[in-house]
Amino acid sequence: MQRDTMAAEGMVALAKSIERESPVPYYEQLFGILGERIRGGEIAPEERLPSELELTREFGLSRATVRQTLAKLESEGLARKVARRGMFASVRDKPSGWIVQDEQGFLESQLRHGQTGIETEVVGARFAVPPAHVADALELGASEEVFGLERVRSLEGRIAMFSTNWFPAGVGRMMAAADDVLRGEGSVNTTLRQAGHVSAGARRIIHALGAPEPVAARLGVDEGTPVLRVRSLSWDHDGTRFDYYETWVLTDVVPLEVNVAAS
Repeated sequence: MQRDTMAAEGMVALAKSIERESPVPYYEQLFGILGERIRGGEIAPEERLPSELELTREFGLSRATVRQTLAKLESEGLARKVARRGMFASVRDKPSGWIVQDEQGFLESQLRHGQTGIETEVVGARFAVPPAHVADALELGASEEVFGLERVRSLEGRIAMFSTNWFPAGVGRMMAAADDVLRGEGSVNTTLRQAGHVSAGARRIIHALGAPEPVAARLGVDEGTPVLRVRSLSWDHDGTRFDYYETWVLTDVVPLEVNVAAS
């Protein structure tokens, strides 16, 4: 296994202003800027954040974009809303789980919150005709090949999840050439974004199941052990489906987290 670090993940460097030519959505860029200010102490815990109007003027963004950023800060535990007073900074030391409604993957979510001890092992990477549910999700013909990437993730020495990503041929060729990803050192999401594949939306479906034998073997548990299966489909602003994954999670190691914020 190889240990992931922030640098190895290729996380996008936090900018001080909005990069208009970047494929990263504006609300996500602003989230990175404000998150850095909070974690770095420029905005102290319990200090009031700039208002929507102030952020709109400072960064030249719409209020809808700023509002989306503030909601994300709240859902990530970096800010809290106080009725009739605004948003206030708060810092959560470590994540309690994988926030499944976040467009980011598990690894990026954990690293963003300062979690260490995450290891990734790539156990399979090849072009092949996928299972029927994958072809259906990606809207491919029954005989079209995809690039499949299989990885086992561990947290502080304990196996946490087994994941398979499937990419259509064009995206797959790019991913097959990403040596850092194939070594278990690079971020799939960052690699996709840098190639212009920016998610406009995703759908995730979660099932509680007994681990089938091949999955149990990867997770190091007995066949039939209770696990959660997460299937996720991502598409871009043109509606093109570019990533479909299936992750089997041991929730005694990494619980799934869903944040609900009042509108």
